[in-house]
Amino acid sequence: MAQIDYEAEGLLESLEGPAREARLALLRDLTEAGVPLEELKRAVAESRLVLLPVERAFDSGSEHYTVREIAEKTGLELDFLVRLLRALGAPTPDPDDPVFVDADLDAAKRAKLFIEAGLPPEGVLETSRLIGISMANLADANRDMVGEVFTEPGIDERELAMRYAAAARTMMPLLGETLVHAYGIHLREAISQAVISETELAEGRLSGSDEVTIAFADLVGFTRLGESLEIEEIGELTDRLFTLASDAANPPVRLVKMIGDAAMFASREPKPLVDAVVGLVEAAAGADDFPSLRAGVAFGQALARAGDWYGRPVNLAARMTSWARPDSVVVSEGLKEALDGDSDFDFSFAGRHRFKGIKEEIPVHRVRSSQNGRRP
Repeated sequence: MAQIDYEAEGLLESLEGPAREARLALLRDLTEAGVPLEELKRAVAESRLVLLPVERAFDSGSEHYTVREIAEKTGLELDFLVRLLRALGAPTPDPDDPVFVDADLDAAKRAKLFIEAGLPPEGVLETSRLIGISMANLADANRDMVGEVFTEPGIDERELAMRYAAAARTMMPLLGETLVHAYGIHLREAISQAVISETELAEGRLSGSDEVTIAFADLVGFTRLGESLEIEEIGELTDRLFTLASDAANPPVRLVKMIGDAAMFASREPKPLVDAVVGLVEAAAGADDFPSLRAGVAFGQALARAGDWYGRPVNLAARMTSWARPDSVVVSEGLKEALDGDSDFDFSFAGRHRFKGIKEEIPVHRVRSSQNGRRP
């Protein structure tokens, strides 16, 4: 293997002494494990080099399949398989993109066995959604727990990386096969979004909050509908909302939870979440016999605990949702600024408003898909 000059490649900048030696040792370990130089550069630029050994713990090196190939091998319909992946919370790439491994094929085979055993396909999807949400919460909670346990003052990058990788290898076999599969999907996604700064590394702790985009979407007039509908009809309505919300939450967007007549979403990337929520509201508006949705989206620092989020953007998004008009999506000023210049969205100023529990007036903007970014 050709020697790499890590310093010349800009991978050791600003590091001295033991920190430099630890970085160099980790880079050599990863290179020997087959990680390409470009991937190392991206990881350093994104402050996630310490997480690469964890990501590789999930890569068994097995044959990669396209979603179309998995459908053919299992006898599942392609459309159903895509819906199943979305229900579990897995990314759904192009049908001919070979990104899936043997574990994904095995999970599809299990879904096929469930259906052959007499379970209705919609029931399999509903169960998969529940598993997906639960495992997403579990993955986030375990990521936070592992970070708290293994991150200590003075620990270096290589030692922390090895601890994370060892923890991942130990925890995975302790869960059942289907749970392991869903857990791995969400933990991989959570890891890919994580950033560990040099300050956190030096202090031996993870910061208390993260920059995140939060959205709520709720059914307009649900209380009134609840007085006029039979209980079974209410259940069908909330099930449809659950389905729409699950389909909208394609990683990095996560469906955090359902709260009665509302869905809560989170993403560390603002644009995918705004796109998902705008699409969700549009989908509801175009559905037959389904109430209008409205949504509010806010951006800022929030605290992640046990798979849930707490803080100002959560409160603000919830308040704006209750204020929004039917079939509309409103966003905070901070979120509009985060998406400034993005041609996929059109914004219109909706005024400054006071919301319960928030002291100052908040500039609010309505957002919709632009002509350039409009869905077919």
